[in-house]
This record gives sequence, structure tokens and C-alpha cells, in this order.
Amino acid sequence: MRVHTMLLGACSVLAFTGIASAETLTIATVNNGDMIRMQQLTDDFKKQNPDIDLEWVTLEENVLRQRVTTDIATNGGQYDVLTIGNYEVPIWAKQNWLMPLDDMPEGYDKADLLPAIAGGLSTDGTLYAAPFYGESAMVMYRKDLAEKAGVTISDQSTWDEIKKAAAAMTDKDAGIYGICLRGKAGWGENMAFLGAMSNSYGARWFDMNWEPQFDSPEWKATLTDYLDLMENYGPPGASSNGFNENLALFQQGKCGMWIDATVAASFVTDPDESTVADKVGFALFPEKGDIGNRGNWLWSWNLAIPASTTKGDAAKAFVAWATSKHYTDLVAEKEGWRAAPPGTRKSLYDNPDYQKAAPFAEMTLESINAVNTKKPSVQEIPYTGAQFVSIPEFQGIGTAVGQQFSAAVAGSSSAEQALSNAQQLTKREMMKAGYIK
Repeated sequence: MRVHTMLLGACSVLAFTGIASAETLTIATVNNGDMIRMQQLTDDFKKQNPDIDLEWVTLEENVLRQRVTTDIATNGGQYDVLTIGNYEVPIWAKQNWLMPLDDMPEGYDKADLLPAIAGGLSTDGTLYAAPFYGESAMVMYRKDLAEKAGVTISDQSTWDEIKKAAAAMTDKDAGIYGICLRGKAGWGENMAFLGAMSNSYGARWFDMNWEPQFDSPEWKATLTDYLDLMENYGPPGASSNGFNENLALFQQGKCGMWIDATVAASFVTDPDESTVADKVGFALFPEKGDIGNRGNWLWSWNLAIPASTTKGDAAKAFVAWATSKHYTDLVAEKEGWRAAPPGTRKSLYDNPDYQKAAPFAEMTLESINAVNTKKPSVQEIPYTGAQFVSIPEFQGIGTAVGQQFSAAVAGSSSAEQALSNAQQLTKREMMKAGYIK
């Protein structure tokens, strides 16, 4: 704790009684670009809240999830503010692990939050986390390479288009790969992409009796096509590539296409960071045939307060600052409107300055609004979710399945073996959890 020493006489000392020491908030967050930017802008928060200090624990995505999950489940109390996804929020809220955010400061304007995003962070109408940024998924592609290769990627893209374009744009001698996709194992890494891809292929994780479905033709088609794209048109070492690795590859001009989170759009079009900033086009997440499903990817990184914290008021002040309209304006002032945290507030997409600065704005909003978390698959399912399944067991199951599929990308197993292993391990875990006998 930082102690303020007053040297201005007894009267001054008495005047500062009660704020003699600052509260220090320990904030666990992910090492994504938007979160790094938030840390760089916290002088603004400090000016408004001089008696609150901030201590950051910034972690890679898989490590963050593991640590905050362990901490909150064991009531460890290491953190005062958590960066968590819309997967965790409703599950943890039902366990009474999170502080409700039903009394945010005046002017916060919860009504301005996009309904699709706020709905995933609420239980019985009460908000349990505040969205920092929200996303769906879309195709980002090099317009110059597509034109040179003589291929077209339509706004309403299809997997057939994607495969044809990946083949045409690949020039391995020049270090250009037709497509970059997540291969790093993790329920929020490769399985986020593959979960969305499987939805677009008509697959489902479980049938109505909670039986795993990795032995279905839809999952076989999903994984077979994914591995084909990665092996023939993807970069080497793709089994180690997650969001940040593929972002770097695309910014360096090494990817013809990248299908991933819409939040990446502001980074691939940043002229200070991306060598291809003025050459990027956007399309909706691909559709397979006439299935009528474009992946149903919906994710938000959110700030939540563990119910165990003793610094609830200070934590709420920080969460309100970081997810406010004021913070959006601050980013726009410092970095330009293109860099504003996307996917959380209606007012951002109504702002003509943002629309002008962000050529991806309309596509992002269309992608988010199209998601149906109540029915992510076209088949009958017993679960809700998006590119994930909203059950507590999914975190472990999804990561284990992701390891099988990542091994297939690395060439350690075939699609058939990976799917068989996924089926067996998922069935075993679902039996252990009591979903099936």
C-alpha cells in the first residue's frame, strides 16, 4: 500500500484522515492488444481516482483462464477484477461467485449496451460483468492478392469460395500462405474457430441425450476440410498458432486470408502496425452449402468482480471507467476512432466518425446481430452457447478435444483418429459428470 505523507501541518493531516492510504486493485487480464491499450491509458483513471492503485497480472489466454478459474473456484482471493468471457459469466453468477453490477455509477448507461452482448452477461436480468469488447467472427482477406489470383470472395462468403481462394493465393516460395487459422490447442483457441466452423457445417457437440457427436458425418467433413486447408495452404507450425500468432502473420503480409474474431479488424487495418493496412477486405463467416448457418460465434471479453473481494467499491469504479462511453472517447482521442473497443455499445455504431474510420464496422455489427446463442446448431441440441457449449464441463472437454485436433494439424494423427479420440474422451467425461449413463 502507498502511504501519503502530509508535511503541511496538523490541520492538513486531519483534513486527509480517511484517505491516508490507497487501495490497490489486482487486475487479471489477457495479453490482447485492446487490453494492453487499456493499461496504457489508466493515467486517466488515476486522475479521477487518486486513492486507487492498479496492479496488473497480464497473461496468455489459456493461462489466464486456468488461473482465474482456479482462484475463484477455491475462493483464493488473488484478484479484485477478472477478465473473463461470456462463457464463464452465467455459470459463475449462478454459483454466486461474482458481484452483481446492478448499481453502476450515474451516466454508465447500461441501456446502450448491445442486447446480444448484455444478454450473455446477465442472469435473471442482472448484469454480472461489464463488456470491454465484443466480437463475432468474419473473413479478413488481402484484396490485392485476391485480385492478382483472379478470385472473388463475396460478402456472403462460402467455404467453397474460401478453399478456391486459399489455393489461388498461396505462394509458398514468396512466403505467402493462402489461409491462416487457429491451430493452438484450447477451448478458447482452436476450438473457438472449429466450434464455429462445425456449426456452419451443420454439426453439433451433443444430441438431445447428451451423446457426443464426433462420429457424425458433419464433424468428419468439418475436420477433414480444416486439415486440408491447414496442410496445403497454411503456414508451417500452425499447430502452435492462436489469435495473436495469426494476427502477427497477417500484419506481416504472410496470409491471404484469416478467419477469426471481428475484433482483429482494427489491428489489421492499423497503418502503424500492419504492412497491409490499406489492402484488407472483409466478409461474413463462411457458410457451407445451403445449411443457413454462419458459425454463430459470439464472444466478449468482460470485466467482472469476484464476490470475495474486500475492495468492491474501488473495483466497481475501475470496471465502470474501463467499459464506459468516456473510455471509448478516450481511446478515440488518443488512438483514433478505428481503435475504439468494438462490439459493446449501440452508440458507437451510430457514430458517423466511427463509421468513417472503421471500414469493418458494418460487417462487425451484422455478424454480432446474426448470432443466435439459443440455437447455435441447425440440428436439435440440449444446450445453448455459440462457438462453445454453456456447461461447466466444457472448459475441460473443449481443451482436451482441442489437443486431439491440434495434434492432427501437427501430423501426429489422422482426422479419423482425432475424431475417434474426441468421441471417446468426451463420452467418458459426460458419463463422469452424470449427463449420460
